[in-house]
Amino acid sequence: MEKSKPVSYSRTTITELMIPSYANFGGKIHGGILLSLMDKVAYACASKHAGAYVVTVSVDGVNFLQPIEVGELVSLMASVNYVGRSSLVVGIRVISENVITGEQKHTNNSYFTMVAKDEEGKPKEVPFLTLETEDDVRRCLEAIKRKQLREKFKDDFDNEKSCLHLDEDLHLLDGQRIKLKKKLIQ
Repeated sequence: MEKSKPVSYSRTTITELMIPSYANFGGKIHGGILLSLMDKVAYACASKHAGAYVVTVSVDGVNFLQPIEVGELVSLMASVNYVGRSSLVVGIRVISENVITGEQKHTNNSYFTMVAKDEEGKPKEVPFLTLETEDDVRRCLEAIKRKQLREKFKDDFDNEKSCLHLDEDLHLLDGQRIKLKKKLIQ
């Protein structure tokens, strides 16, 4: 029988205090800090499932839903939602908490695709994923649908790019907040 690990085996939560040096010029926590923390929790989760070093190959659907304030605790909850031969899709949910009021808010969602690597840096096969709950099944099915839609979008966009003609498609700029130097297009 093939080696398999349950979703619960690698489920990971990282909680960190948001300090002043994490703030952007607007006084809110900088998006880059959150992306770094999401990458960290994705790595921890995926490497635990894979039993190997993993690298980030894509980030899908980073949604910044609400700002995070300095002084809040941020919890990043990650689980492996789907596995391929050497790839793993890690879903991440970010919650911030005001420790004084106890108010919690859902601030971010994201999906990181990670690839396991062997000692030579080549893709390494990962264990099968055992789905334990209805939520695990739903998340896995959503990951499969996202993958299908991403592939379809890539194909559709590649087709559109190959059919793009500057002189014929200039009308797409109409109504946009774009200025065009007349000398650019003959």
